[in-house]
Amino acid sequence: MELAICYALILTVIWTSSSTQHFLFWIAFAWILATTFAYRPDADTLGLRPPGLRNLLWTTAGCVLFAALLVGIALEAHTLHAVHSAGSPELHAVGYLLWAFEQQFILQDYFLLRLLRILPSQSVAVITTALLFSAAHLPNLVLTVATLAWGIIACKLFLRYRNLYALGIAHGILGLCVAVSVPDAVTHHMMVGLGYLHYHH
Repeated sequence: MELAICYALILTVIWTSSSTQHFLFWIAFAWILATTFAYRPDADTLGLRPPGLRNLLWTTAGCVLFAALLVGIALEAHTLHAVHSAGSPELHAVGYLLWAFEQQFILQDYFLLRLLRILPSQSVAVITTALLFSAAHLPNLVLTVATLAWGIIACKLFLRYRNLYALGIAHGILGLCVAVSVPDAVTHHMMVGLGYLHYHH
């Protein structure tokens, strides 16, 4: 029931107009925090202990290499562009990194940990978590495919290392890389749901 309510709230936020979206966002945020910490999970379970430097570095380095490859392809294809934002690019990048960390918290600490308890195997839980994460990015096909792949990888890394910080940084790097490498005409400025459909380039 917790999962169903949470996912319904997330989809409602995604598919609601901006006039009520912010209000619903905070309701969803409060639900996630309340139903997570009601069980008093420890920091190890949530992957919030200070990360080991080695695990943090190799996870981040792998994403940087992949991001560099994607940027190189975009450079050759002449699709590389600046991120368009209301504020400075630096503030936009910091804000996106925080949002990426929040998404990883929801993905791993909320959905994955619960699905591990109610589904028959770890593999089924990982795939189901990734599918739910991916479906939340419809109708943006670029992000839907990308988040399906990243969701599976991130869940497997979390189960092995329990390091949410590294996953948040990696998600942020990859997301920003996609934002500057794939034309806004395709990604609709990285929007999903109703925002994607209402986007005007």
